[in-house]
Amino acid sequence: MARYTGPKNRLSRREGLDLFGKANKLRRATVPPGQHGPKGSPRMSEYGTQLREKQKAKRIYGIMEKQFSSYFETATRVRGKTGEALLRLLETRLDNLVYRLGFTKTRNLARQLVSHNHVLVNGQTVNIPSYQAKIGETITLSPKALGIPHVQAQIQNPEFKPPAWLARQAAVGKVVSLPGRSDVDEPINEQLIVEFYSR
Repeated sequence: MARYTGPKNRLSRREGLDLFGKANKLRRATVPPGQHGPKGSPRMSEYGTQLREKQKAKRIYGIMEKQFSSYFETATRVRGKTGEALLRLLETRLDNLVYRLGFTKTRNLARQLVSHNHVLVNGQTVNIPSYQAKIGETITLSPKALGIPHVQAQIQNPEFKPPAWLARQAAVGKVVSLPGRSDVDEPINEQLIVEFYSR
């Protein structure tokens, strides 16, 4: 699948928050991108508000429009609330799980680990970032990945605690249950995304 390779700081400035966990590297977060600086703050239309929310969710999880709309189509066929089903699909992506288990600092680094054959699911190498993990599956890292300094630092971080729907012991993670809405701490209003695609 395609991925965005341009300046990430620009995307964070457009949405007005740090989308990629770059923390101190984020510059001028409250100023929209553009060569000539801010051009005022016109009142956002209903459509514009929905569009920005959809774009923000796409950028947080690092996926493009075609795949994101495909996730939404899948979510509409799931019983229950479509917005929560969409978030569940995004959260159970393999690259997001590697990030949520605390193996990396950002989702981009997690995606790189997956793409470079450093992540194993139930003992088998999986190099597809969009792989949908299921309850009971274990996620581990290859010996080569465990030798990467920033991965070692993340695993040894005593302050890290995985979300309630995941369990981790050293470098072995497990999907205990599917995430509920309360388990997703990203600043996303999924109802606006549902309204955007329902127009």
